[in-house]
Amino acid sequence: MADYDRRGGGGYNPKKRRYRDDDDGDRRGGPRRRFDAPPHVRVRKQLLAIAENPMRPWHEEVQSIANLFTDNWDDELLRTNFVDLVLQLAVEQPMKTPFLAAVVLVANTNKPQIVDMLLAKLTSTLEAKIAEGDWRDVKLYLKLAGCLQSCLEGDGVFPVLEELFSRAVDLQTASSEDTIGTELVKIILLTLPYVMVTGPTQWQQKAADLMEKTEIIAGEAHPLQALIEPYHPEAGDQSPVASQSCISLLQTQLQNEANNGWALSCLPRPWELPVEEVEQQEKIANAEKHTLPPIAIPQTVVAGPRPLFPEIYFSVYANQDVESTPPLTNIAASLIRDALVDTINVLNFNRNVTARFLIELDCYFAPRTFAARATPFDKIREIEPPKSSWKPEDVAVDAVFSQLFSLPNPEHKLVYYHAVLTEACKLAPAAIAPSLGRAIRFLYRNSHRMDLELSNRFMDWFSHHLSNFGFTWKWTEWVDNVYLSNLHPDKAFIMGAIDKEIRLSFAQRIKNTLPEPYQSLIGPEKEKDVPDFKFADDKTPFAAEGKEIAALLRRKAPEEEIEPVIERIHSLALDNNLDPLVASTDVFVTSVLHVGSKSLSHVLAAIERTKERLTDAGATSEAARTQIISSVMEYWSAHPGVAIAIIEKLLNYSILTPQAVINWAITTYAGATRGEALARGFVYEMVFNTVVKVTSRLRQVLQKATLPEAMIDDETIEAEINGMRSLFRAIEDALFAWATGSKDELIEASDSLAEGDETEKLVKRWGERWLRVFKRRAAIEEAFIVEARKERERKAAAAAAEPAAAPTQMDDMVVDSGDAAAEATA
Repeated sequence: MADYDRRGGGGYNPKKRRYRDDDDGDRRGGPRRRFDAPPHVRVRKQLLAIAENPMRPWHEEVQSIANLFTDNWDDELLRTNFVDLVLQLAVEQPMKTPFLAAVVLVANTNKPQIVDMLLAKLTSTLEAKIAEGDWRDVKLYLKLAGCLQSCLEGDGVFPVLEELFSRAVDLQTASSEDTIGTELVKIILLTLPYVMVTGPTQWQQKAADLMEKTEIIAGEAHPLQALIEPYHPEAGDQSPVASQSCISLLQTQLQNEANNGWALSCLPRPWELPVEEVEQQEKIANAEKHTLPPIAIPQTVVAGPRPLFPEIYFSVYANQDVESTPPLTNIAASLIRDALVDTINVLNFNRNVTARFLIELDCYFAPRTFAARATPFDKIREIEPPKSSWKPEDVAVDAVFSQLFSLPNPEHKLVYYHAVLTEACKLAPAAIAPSLGRAIRFLYRNSHRMDLELSNRFMDWFSHHLSNFGFTWKWTEWVDNVYLSNLHPDKAFIMGAIDKEIRLSFAQRIKNTLPEPYQSLIGPEKEKDVPDFKFADDKTPFAAEGKEIAALLRRKAPEEEIEPVIERIHSLALDNNLDPLVASTDVFVTSVLHVGSKSLSHVLAAIERTKERLTDAGATSEAARTQIISSVMEYWSAHPGVAIAIIEKLLNYSILTPQAVINWAITTYAGATRGEALARGFVYEMVFNTVVKVTSRLRQVLQKATLPEAMIDDETIEAEINGMRSLFRAIEDALFAWATGSKDELIEASDSLAEGDETEKLVKRWGERWLRVFKRRAAIEEAFIVEARKERERKAAAAAAEPAAAPTQMDDMVVDSGDAAAEATA
């Protein structure tokens, strides 16, 4: 009865009644015609979903697709779409590559022409990607070719790998700081397992010879490795895990795998059919062999669009008492991580699909590689060998964090990786949430050892993630750290995370989610929507003038009415031996902020109306610029996020200079707090954002200068470069004083405070961590300058040469971020 009511509330339908009353059951028009999708649509749909259903055996899926394809071979659209789709999926969904190769191998038994079509398109695309320096796509296409090794004549892909190694040797010989050669060796090592899984006994000698050569490059620590270490422990402390570069780790793992007969137990083998399919298996083994078309690799290769740096293997599940992720001695650690990282970074346009692939990770690797999904960690402890204890959720989360904490920069915006973890947690909360909890605890325990940039990334992600799940966390676990000094890294993290939570919500709500000991960290001033106007108190100097200026600004009075009040402030300041410009600037800026305190748009409108006076004040003296920043930070002291947003707008309007912001943060404010400011997350955020703003502008100028129609002269470029270098020098000089304990305020603090030794130690440690971050940023930008100059020279030479010679000129350029960065850090 309920169903009937939902359909239409019990209404009478005479048409349906008439059909039901027909004795012969013959409805008008006969039965509905069944629509069959054309073959190319069905093949596309099945290929896109291959291996996604854990209940359907791989061999059935592979044979079904291959048979549907070969049965409709005469359809030209089907043939073309099949080749294009296989190549596209190999790049966009790399975990499916072995299954795509299996479809091709089965299809080869009936229509061998398809392999020739695929190889022709594959090799031409590979050549183009090598010329462009798109090394990830090169790796993924070679991975597909490696999976097809069993149907290739001769040595298959080995000659291509040998040629790539030859280029790597040339690059390394020219410069030990080269990163392109390292990338080529990584591609070779990641292709080898997929070649060997097709026939481990046949290619053992070839693989052994190649790995003996790659050992020369992979076995040496890259000079840039120290620049991107995720951990920066203080003297006498140790990193939670031994740091290992991905390439040296991969080399060692492959050598172990070779010693074990290339078991490669984690990789799927969908071309191996069950025993009842022995006839089809023989057809695959005896199918026609094909020649891999030659692949032209230029003598000089380029770094491509993405900067290349050495990679460090990062894991948040290290040193657990139970192995919930593959150990570093197992090749599965690198192969699974590589496939996941490629999936995450390639599918950046759809976080939902990315999250689904992470959750369904176990569908794409060999059976029994992982434990059952959502197995509680306590149950994992009870699993005994030979059963696997690897949690697929831990492996997936680990891969996302490896990108979130990648140095010097992740491939995409940090918020993308935040979103992937959020979506994964929403799709499978029971499975992902416990894994994230253990990851958070590991990161918090080691936040004081981490590079400061990574520690702040952790803080940003943690607060953002909690905002998506009701701001709930087991804060009682960290309650003892609330009573530590504000300089202690653990206390600094808690304070920074709570501040960012308040930015994403409001103070009272966050306060209600925290245990009692944390309540004192959220003062009553944070609960006010609008800060108090200090000039409302008649005891405050210049109170009358402040209220008068605020009233004038509120009614949008002209400049002529404001000027007399400013002059009166100047006169009173002189009478009290104060700097008149600093005094009037404080009154005026505070009044502007108060008038615009309702919202960010209100304050921007107020700044826009008074921009001329603010610009004149900022241009008059360094003291006035410092006072503008001090007034903003003082007025919005309870909500530093708002203050930082206003400071950035003042930089955009050129009212402030980057140098003034840096000096205020690291010298003035840090000095006034005796170094405690270095432990406050919003101060780091202000400085970091200012540096990014300066470097982004320089990059835009350098990129525009490479365009043929650019109207940027060398003098402008050099001015921008010198400005950036001057800023980094100022930062390093100021931080060096804090890091070495030579800052006057630090010396005074150690003399006056009983706990001076501990305070001095903590401040120096913060100075060291800050200094490391900005030395790395400086090295990265110097590398970019070198690359941009090379690109500009190349384009200038190409424009001056004959059009026919232009393609040759392009091959003569080597762009290598590694050389420049190494020189800068040296």
